[in-house]
Amino acid sequence: MEDPSGEVTLFPGGSPANVALTLARLGQHATLLTQHGDDANGRLLRDHLTSNGVRLDPASVQNLPSTSVARTQVGPDGQARYDFDITWRSFLDRAPNSIGAQAQCLHTGSLATILQPGADDVLALVRDRRATTTISFDPNCRPSLMGNRITALRRVEELVATSDIVKVSREDLEWLHPGHGHDRVGREWLDLGASLVVVTLGGDGAWAATRRDVVQVAARQVRVVDTVGAGDAFTAGLLTALNRRNLLGATRLAALEAVDRNTVAAMLTEAADVAALTCARRGADPPTLAELTATAPAKSSVAGRP
Repeated sequence: MEDPSGEVTLFPGGSPANVALTLARLGQHATLLTQHGDDANGRLLRDHLTSNGVRLDPASVQNLPSTSVARTQVGPDGQARYDFDITWRSFLDRAPNSIGAQAQCLHTGSLATILQPGADDVLALVRDRRATTTISFDPNCRPSLMGNRITALRRVEELVATSDIVKVSREDLEWLHPGHGHDRVGREWLDLGASLVVVTLGGDGAWAATRRDVVQVAARQVRVVDTVGAGDAFTAGLLTALNRRNLLGATRLAALEAVDRNTVAAMLTEAADVAALTCARRGADPPTLAELTATAPAKSSVAGRP
């Protein structure tokens, strides 16, 4: 990461890795399927994850020639811009029946769902697990690596149609569906098959839709240091909130579909608090459960139809 002064610092991360790390810090059991090299960056990543309680799935590839790197520039406004050197291999030939087999929720997203050849394995895995596991998906778009927008949109919506929970940023939707409002796309994605669609709106909070309700909550106000990992922290905060309410797992799909608007609003607020605290410090450095509890977050307002 390069900050506005030009100082460069190494931070372990990556979208699904950030989600797994945040989940573990929030007291959840988290297993990550990943790929990295046995080099200095790979060891930094592996040690960072395991020391925070993340288990590496046995199907993970840990002998790449080099570990994938994202070069991040953070502007004076705290917003991040990215350049990538990424490798994502096929993996289902390693242990396809064990990956996520006992999990209540399987989360995926970002470049793992787009870059070949591993992306096709991700889609196959998600389709195979949906009957027994809640599927969570965050497109977390990186346009510089995603190629043709229409082709990327087709893959994103294949995954939306195979997911129960979809979290997406307003910026991602502006790239995927230029000129379409997030409320329109959110409802379209419900029609594709998702049960809960959540759109993060930066400083404007978060919006969510189920087949019963539409809800929006305000953002928690913090001094933004940088936004790296904020969306991933929100995702993990949302999944933690769902798990606390026993709304994860294939047997709980009916309960997820029937969730009331006040519960959705509360979960969005909890997720937004996790993201806000992540924005308040440098790097993808999400809070622990103890830190989150100690901050006594302010109440967030709720808007939507009754």
